[in-house]
Amino acid sequence: MQNSLKHTFALAALAVAVLPAAAQVVKVDGSSTVYPVTEAVAEEFQKANKGLKVTVGVSGTGGGFKKFCRTETDVSNASRPISKSEMEDCKKAGVEYFELPVAFDALTVVINPKNAWLRQATVAELKKLWEPAAQGKVTRWNQVNPAWPDQPVKLFGAGSDSGTFDYFTEAIVGKAKSSRGDYTASEDDNVLVQGVAGDVNAIGYFGYAYYAENQQRLKALSIVEKDGKPAVSPSEASVLNGSYQPLSRPVFIYVNAKSLARPEVKKFVDFYMANGAKLAKEVKYVPLPADAYKVGLEHIAKGKKGTVFGGKNEVGITINDLLKREASM
Repeated sequence: MQNSLKHTFALAALAVAVLPAAAQVVKVDGSSTVYPVTEAVAEEFQKANKGLKVTVGVSGTGGGFKKFCRTETDVSNASRPISKSEMEDCKKAGVEYFELPVAFDALTVVINPKNAWLRQATVAELKKLWEPAAQGKVTRWNQVNPAWPDQPVKLFGAGSDSGTFDYFTEAIVGKAKSSRGDYTASEDDNVLVQGVAGDVNAIGYFGYAYYAENQQRLKALSIVEKDGKPAVSPSEASVLNGSYQPLSRPVFIYVNAKSLARPEVKKFVDFYMANGAKLAKEVKYVPLPADAYKVGLEHIAKGKKGTVFGGKNEVGITINDLLKREASM
C-alpha cells in the first residue's frame, strides 16, 4: 500500500464526504483487520476504473454487519464468520449474501520492544491475563508467571464490536466475548499500536498487518498452544503450515446479493477475487491459494448464498480445512 495504515485509516471517513454526488459508489464497512486488504484493493480498483468510487469504513466486524443487515452497505469486511444473531438480522431485512474468504491472518500478541523479560507466552498464561476473573486482580506481570517481574501490566485490545475481540476471547479464554473489561479497548488498531509502543509494561493484540507495519515499535510474542509444544511465531510460513495456533484465522468479505446486480459492485467483487491474493500479500496477510478465489466467483455464478460456518466462529481452522468446506458448499 502506498499510504500507511494509520494514514489511510484516518482518511476512511473523510472519503465519503468528498465524493461527487453523481459518482457510482461501492460502500464497504466493517473489520479494521480486513481494512488493509480491502483498502488496497479499492485503491487499485479506482485507478483502473475511473469514475467508480469505493468507500471503506471501519466500524469493526460487528458494527459492519449491523450496517450490512440494514442494507446501508454493499460489502462487509469481517474478521470472523457471520454470527447466528447477525444471520437473523439479515434474514428479517431480506438481505441475502455471499461469503467470500479473502485471506488468512495471524492474530498477533505484541509487547513493547524494551520489554527484556518476555519472548513467548502460553495460551494458559494469556488466559490468566485476559479472563474475566482477572479483572481488578491480575494487575502485575508476576501474578501471571512468578518468573516475570513485579511490575504493573498495561493491557490493550480490540473493542467489543471487533471480530478480533470475538476470535481472541474464544481462542484464548475459551468463550467468545468473555474478557476482563479493565483494559484500553479500541476498534482502531492504530490506537492499540500507539498504546503498546508507548509503555514498556504494555501487552496487546491485533491483526498481523498492524504489527508488520510497526515492527520497529513493537515486538511479537511467540505462542505456545499447549504444554510440550514448541513456541511458534506469527508468520506467513507458520500460517500456511498450520502451526500458528490457535491465533491463525480466515478473514472475509460478505457481499449483498442484490448489490451485485449493480455493475460497479459486480466489477469491484470480480476485481477483488482476481487481485486479492497479490494485494493481501502486499499488506502482510497470507493469501489463499488461487483456487479459493475461483471458488468464490463460482459460488456467485451459481447463486450459492449463505455461510459455511452456520453462525459459529471456529478456532483452529486451517487453510486446507477452509478450502474443503468452501468447495463442498
